[in-house]
Amino acid sequence: MTRARLDADALVTQAAELTGLEDFGEPTWREGLDRLVAALDGEARLSEVGVQVVTGDVLGYLTNRLTIVDWRRRHEEIATGAVRTPLVIVGQPRTGTTILYDLLAQDPAHRAPLTWEVDRPCPPPETTTYETDPRADEVQAQLDVVTQLLPGLTAFHPLGARLAQECVRMTAGDFRSMIFPTQYRVPSYARWLLWEADMAPAYRWHRRYLQHLQSCHARRRWLLKSPGHMWSLGALLAEYPDAILVQTHRDPLRVIASVSALMALLRRLACDDPTVEEAAAEFSEYILEGLDRSVVDRRRGIVPTDRVVDVQLAAFVDDPFATIRGVYERLGLELTPEAEQRMRTFLAAHPGDGGGQRYRFRDTGLDPAALRERVREYQQYFDVPSEEL
Repeated sequence: MTRARLDADALVTQAAELTGLEDFGEPTWREGLDRLVAALDGEARLSEVGVQVVTGDVLGYLTNRLTIVDWRRRHEEIATGAVRTPLVIVGQPRTGTTILYDLLAQDPAHRAPLTWEVDRPCPPPETTTYETDPRADEVQAQLDVVTQLLPGLTAFHPLGARLAQECVRMTAGDFRSMIFPTQYRVPSYARWLLWEADMAPAYRWHRRYLQHLQSCHARRRWLLKSPGHMWSLGALLAEYPDAILVQTHRDPLRVIASVSALMALLRRLACDDPTVEEAAAEFSEYILEGLDRSVVDRRRGIVPTDRVVDVQLAAFVDDPFATIRGVYERLGLELTPEAEQRMRTFLAAHPGDGGGQRYRFRDTGLDPAALRERVREYQQYFDVPSEEL
């Protein structure tokens, strides 16, 4: 039985019909959509269920874009909202970015975008109903279905409508996002994204998203996070020149093993026969490129040393709050007793992922000696220790 084909024009038409809207704003989204849909249709080995999953995924980003553009048109004051000195956690996947993000999000001074509001941004959330907005339960119900279809996923990565969400879910609205190569096998799209695409439009859209979300519910500063920023730190800082970065570090070979296992699991939702070895062969190339760029960006001053704090995962795991206090001190921020207690309460309820016992490097099929030599410069520059594989 031949599966249904994906068609970008049809998806655009459907999104317009669903919303009754036609204005997608700046037309930069179209190239990424066309390349993504072509890769999904020709490379991803989508199952029949996968076609439905992908269709819903793409439609979600298209309809959110339409409604955000329309809301901004009708509420012009949103465009004047400042996004000042965001605190952005960057670092390769599986380097502790998520738990650090979730802990810092407990500080009442921080405004982290939560999953439910990123998924259902219109109308923008309001302070008076932020904790009780019914959209949170609706999104949680959808996430519960995903966790039922992918047993073991939450052992890799926490999911929750009321947990902080990554920036890749916002830049996906411009169809320039690492969320797509993570979830689906789309190597041609990934190569375009990493080596050809101009990421400036994605970050312009990212700012619009934040302005939208903060318009009725603001805090002192935005707290943001995404490993996806590692490939485009220059574009991130061009859009937010006053941003403060926290970059996490871990043995790259462990990163590759962990992210490959996670990708193989995620891709089961839509793709036929994903394997850890295939994911490792593909994604290790991207990881290595990101590591190289992080060294170059630091050496060339693209990432100013006075605007970034480096965090070693090993030190963070050994004493999370010593690391967090060090981050606050370095950035000149106040860690109040209330904020630290909220962080401690969260950590007690979410102790972590068990130290990475769900994956093994040998499952990647990669040569550890060759890889170790390949990442030597990164490890030496950032003083990242090798871990036992």
